[in-house]
Amino acid sequence: MITAKRTTNPESISAAPAFFPLARKARSPVQFVLRQIWQFLVVGALAVASYFVISHFFLQSVKIVGRSMVPTLWDSQHYLLNRWIYYVRAPRQSDIVVLRDPSDNGYSVKRVIAAPGDSIYLKNGNVYLNGSKLKETYLAPGTPTFTDSKYRDQLILCGRGQFFVLGDNRLNSIDSRSYGPVPRINILGPIVR
Repeated sequence: MITAKRTTNPESISAAPAFFPLARKARSPVQFVLRQIWQFLVVGALAVASYFVISHFFLQSVKIVGRSMVPTLWDSQHYLLNRWIYYVRAPRQSDIVVLRDPSDNGYSVKRVIAAPGDSIYLKNGNVYLNGSKLKETYLAPGTPTFTDSKYRDQLILCGRGQFFVLGDNRLNSIDSRSYGPVPRINILGPIVR
């Protein structure tokens, strides 16, 4: 039988790998509290940054104020604004969008009627898009679209990066009939219904 001799050589002990982690130093209660406060501040800062990024670039809650989009959207209802989709594609006809109103620099909700390169003609309570009468099934039956005196009997052309927008409540809406086509930069995104 072979027996192994144990060595207590200090060099062999220090060269051996450490299989057990070294014990941590005991922290004082003050250090513990400071660490907890630091972690709370980091988590809070990350939460605020996440909220800012999501609400400014992805989704934002909006509340409808006013009756310019009745019967499609009602006053005091809440919806989501999709802020990222127009980074992927341009606004399309019939999109309901939130835009910065050129007349008062506030926010309003309107429907896109015409895109860049389209022509709009308003006559006898009807909307003509590129020479054809626009079928607007989203309006209440018999809703006329009268012109503002500024654009009476005029052909309106949407230039590059311009969109013609109207409210669905045509008798109670300040829209492109008053301030003309809206630049693309003023359109924030579509409403998610």
